[in-house]
Amino acid sequence: MIVIVCFAPLSHADAVRAALADGGAGRIGEYSACSFSAVGEGRFRPGDTADPFIGEKGQLTVVDEVRIEAVCTRDRARAAVRAMLAAHPYEEPAWHAYEALDLDSL
Repeated sequence: MIVIVCFAPLSHADAVRAALADGGAGRIGEYSACSFSAVGEGRFRPGDTADPFIGEKGQLTVVDEVRIEAVCTRDRARAAVRAMLAAHPYEEPAWHAYEALDLDSL
């Protein structure tokens, strides 16, 4: 399994979660649209050529964001990340993905 992690503003968290699920993430056994979310602060300073969704060029910006995590099979991970990126309002969303071990791999 691949764990996909992204950070979204509170205003778009539901849309990003739905996009991940539509892309194939969040399936665990007989359950779908599974994810975990935690609220925190995102910080960034848009550069001179940026087109920020939130904040002003050159100004440090602090935004209430949600860390969203969902698992995905490797064969669906690329589609799930692409769907998340398409739904995300940020020009350059922060995200990462990593492989998770299952019980048999421990």
